[in-house]
Amino acid sequence: MGKRNGKNKEENMFKKLSFAVVVFMFLSNAAFAASGKNSLQIKGSDTMVNLVQAWAEKFMEKNPQDFVAVTGGGSGTGLSSIISGTCDIAMSSRNVKEKEVALAKKKGVNPYEIKVALDGLAVVVSPKNSVSKLTIDELAGIFTGKITNWKDVGGANAKIVILSREVNSGTHVYFKEHVLRKNDPNSKEEFSPAALMLPSSQAIADEIAQNSAAIGYYGMGYISSKQKPVSVAKDKKSEYIAPTIQNVLSGKYPISRPLFLYTNGQPQGVVKKFVDFALSQEGQDLVLKTDFVPLKK
Repeated sequence: MGKRNGKNKEENMFKKLSFAVVVFMFLSNAAFAASGKNSLQIKGSDTMVNLVQAWAEKFMEKNPQDFVAVTGGGSGTGLSSIISGTCDIAMSSRNVKEKEVALAKKKGVNPYEIKVALDGLAVVVSPKNSVSKLTIDELAGIFTGKITNWKDVGGANAKIVILSREVNSGTHVYFKEHVLRKNDPNSKEEFSPAALMLPSSQAIADEIAQNSAAIGYYGMGYISSKQKPVSVAKDKKSEYIAPTIQNVLSGKYPISRPLFLYTNGQPQGVVKKFVDFALSQEGQDLVLKTDFVPLKK
């Protein structure tokens, strides 16, 4: 009887061990599949997440053997990831910086820039706000904290609440360089210390929707009926231009920019296949569908 119980224990232990091995092999195979040659990790610009996710979904439909994971975190995060080798493609709403290129070279990485779409940065307020147009000078005054009350730009007597993206965001960098500093490389203008730095474009959209005194900025793709985009003029003598696809394409809208993908060297293999899809007619049609601007009409 004792021998029989001992044998049963051995058999049970063997079964448990066999099950554990099967589970381990399954998890190992799943991990291998997720990190294999047909897997792509794309990280970076929050502005571009919706667009690149749309590309990824259509790309995987057409190529079921390929897997694409898309995560945000900001342009700086994406470029840091391509430099450190923790992603295959970086999304960025700004050009790579010289110091980032220098760091990349030290690590044997060659950031390769691919322009994939255009974007207009919309300045948005609550639909309840009577202000519907501002000049670049007025925007600079507001976001640096020199203009603090809506009445000073034709609105109600209310304190302006400034919303901005965080410093790691390419959108933050672009807005600072092109609006606050007006493309002057010698300018040292910074966002007002009172500005609320929010982690994503969606966070700005949500705050604008519930705060009639707030003003913020983000890519045109985030505009909804809960926010009102402001028309922008270069100066008081210029035409006020709305952030629309046609106005970005024509170059009339003064706060527009290119959007990029970065790879380590010229794209190869599945990375090249994804980039080629993004630049294809089908990929550029998705650019329009997600409220960005394709490279060509």
